Amino acid sequence: MSNAQAQSHGGPLAGVRVLDLTSVIMGPFATQILAQLGAEVIKVETPEGDNMRHVGPMVHPGMGHIFLHANAGKRSIVLDLKHAEGREAALRLAEDCDVLISNVRPQALARLGLDYEAVRARNPRIIHVSCCGFDQDGPDAARPAYDDLIQGATGIPWLMQAYGAAEPCYAPTTLSDRVTGLHAVYAVTAALYARSQTGQGQAVVVPMFEAMAQFILGDHMAGLSFEPPRGDPGYARLLTPHRKPYATRDGMLCVLIYNDKHWRSFFAAIGESEGLARDPRFATHGARAAHIDTVYAEVARLMRTRTTAEWRALLDAADVPNMPMNSPADLLANPQLRATGFVRETLHPSEGPLHTLAHPTRWSATPPAREQAPAPRLGEHTRALLAEAGYPPERIEALLAQGACRAAEPTTA
Repeated sequence: MSNAQAQSHGGPLAGVRVLDLTSVIMGPFATQILAQLGAEVIKVETPEGDNMRHVGPMVHPGMGHIFLHANAGKRSIVLDLKHAEGREAALRLAEDCDVLISNVRPQALARLGLDYEAVRARNPRIIHVSCCGFDQDGPDAARPAYDDLIQGATGIPWLMQAYGAAEPCYAPTTLSDRVTGLHAVYAVTAALYARSQTGQGQAVVVPMFEAMAQFILGDHMAGLSFEPPRGDPGYARLLTPHRKPYATRDGMLCVLIYNDKHWRSFFAAIGESEGLARDPRFATHGARAAHIDTVYAEVARLMRTRTTAEWRALLDAADVPNMPMNSPADLLANPQLRATGFVRETLHPSEGPLHTLAHPTRWSATPPAREQAPAPRLGEHTRALLAEAGYPPERIEALLAQGACRAAEPTTA
């Protein structure tokens, strides 16, 4: 897909060209969103390919499930950035791009000659986004960072144990990667807007540690917000072991009776209209927060008295928030996600039928693409992208022979 073709697909970022030097999850998640929003994303991979290509299950080698979901809508070029000609090819591509985004440590990127100053010399309007572990003004600037490490360093295992886990453990999702990836998306879009006002490109650093520290401390600083402290860290409602799906007579149900209106409606629905007045621990939001263990334990007791279907009918009629407890398989069949087209079936040219996910937002004038090109095979677009960068065919073949780049054609299903 050329830049002109990308524009024809529309979306709020139509016409934006992104040189994507990211791998694994954090960066590819961010650039996947940019692609859904209409940007043309050129994925630069090492000769070995993105690590997530090799994490199964998969149909064919190099096309792992997470890679497929994080890289649709992109084109793949394989460049050996340690090779002088491979690095030069990356810089030539950057000359015609609006954004360069990487999650290589800044020190390593500088050694490759692809830091902001080097790229700006070739393209002064470039938005150079570095997703890294730590803010570069701190003592940990050069440390490596991965999701597990950042989860641990920002307190998630501590919080999990405080919540009731038998021992400290990580959240079972790549939380740090995906939170930081969302920061990277708005950093790109905000920097593009600033450039539209000033005409100037700039360097932006998006650090995982600081992004997750903001995420965690925003909920759990609690008494440490004040000096001197006015209590311990931790938002009590989130840490009570009673905050979990409730067991009903025949299953599980997620219920959140939150504000005073909800509580009045809940007590009325179960035939205890005087419930708020009868027990001062339930009377106000502040009182409930102060006695959250007792409050949630009482709800848990009541939930066991009816079936899931009975509770859903009762709570829906009372407008008390509730939802079923779903598994990933349940989500794929969820009526809401099916009706909105968020979950759909597509046919990958080499991997066959896939469940794919749309962008979750709705736009009235410049909607994100509802259909995207499938995730590319390794080096699928190397020749085409080098040709677009001005390399003649004989030069492209010479670069391939030298090992500066690699090309591959997709297999068929």
